[in-house]
Amino acid sequence: MCEKMWAGVVHAKDDIRYEQIDKPEPRAGEVLVKVKYSGICGSDVPRVLGDACHYYPNVLGHEFSGTIESVGEGVEGLNPGDRVAGAPLVPCMKCEDCQRGDYSLCKHYSFIGTRQFGSFAEYVCIPAMCAVKFDESVSFEQAALIEPTTIALHGLERLDYEGGKTVAVLGGGTIGIITAQWARAFGAREVTVFDVIPERLDFAKKMGATSVVNSMDEDWKDQVATITDGRGYDYVYETAGANATMHMVFEVVGNKGQACLIGKPTRELTFTVAEWEKLNRKEFTLTGSWLGYTAPFPGHEWTLTAEAYRNGMIPYDEGHIFDKYPLAKISEAFDQFRTPGLVKGKILIDCEQ
Repeated sequence: MCEKMWAGVVHAKDDIRYEQIDKPEPRAGEVLVKVKYSGICGSDVPRVLGDACHYYPNVLGHEFSGTIESVGEGVEGLNPGDRVAGAPLVPCMKCEDCQRGDYSLCKHYSFIGTRQFGSFAEYVCIPAMCAVKFDESVSFEQAALIEPTTIALHGLERLDYEGGKTVAVLGGGTIGIITAQWARAFGAREVTVFDVIPERLDFAKKMGATSVVNSMDEDWKDQVATITDGRGYDYVYETAGANATMHMVFEVVGNKGQACLIGKPTRELTFTVAEWEKLNRKEFTLTGSWLGYTAPFPGHEWTLTAEAYRNGMIPYDEGHIFDKYPLAKISEAFDQFRTPGLVKGKILIDCEQ
């Protein structure tokens, strides 16, 4: 008889249940991770409260930390007891994109926590190549943020980033704050975080932003002009995926500047002729970013993040965490997202409770 474990299982739209399912066993090349913390990503919310799940029943969760429980045949360099975070992308490794090392662009991928069972459970099986070790000095709470931290780093590097210049981060959520942290760590002269929630702006300053702008202020454009001496920003990172911040990119970027869209849009978006003409007149570069992987898999984004957490290059603060819920109350955790603007940070699921 198969051993059982507890998990948060999505059965239908707005139907996630705490129940027992079969405990997985690692196959050749896999490791079994005993999950400690699993963060709720913004992309998980429409999969639970909406109808964005790929299939039912499903176990979501792709931002997680834990310890290796056991290893499958042929696994080397990983042992039971190792503290690991999970890189959730499982690329095919065969297509042209994968052969170039552009794993995030693989069209034949699987993904832990969406296309195969994820970390909203006591245990999760992952390919050994997806297990990223982190130091004992790094807490499991912080390590649960490794995945979004790699996304921030990958986005930063999608531009020809150089230190000593000015940076605007549009959106003060988890990835926005961490993008600002990376920008400061790599020597930005000025990092301005934009948001509409005062608590997020206060936290951004605590975590190293040199200035903040509440874009609800009537004079926010004047504030930008003052901060940048009327030139606009050298680098702009949109991290909220909101229509308003997408439009702001065209306003705040400077001549010959560069802008990267990291946030994932959720609504149809159009631009006026006047807005789009700024792309021509400013001759700024506009690009996007997807996930956080490079060769050799899973990429320096993961190894550098683990090291930056260990040595304090990317400081951690409990303010990153909005709340924690035991796995048994995962449905209540998702209820928090029913009120727009209520959740001001990361919600972690304690999968050992």
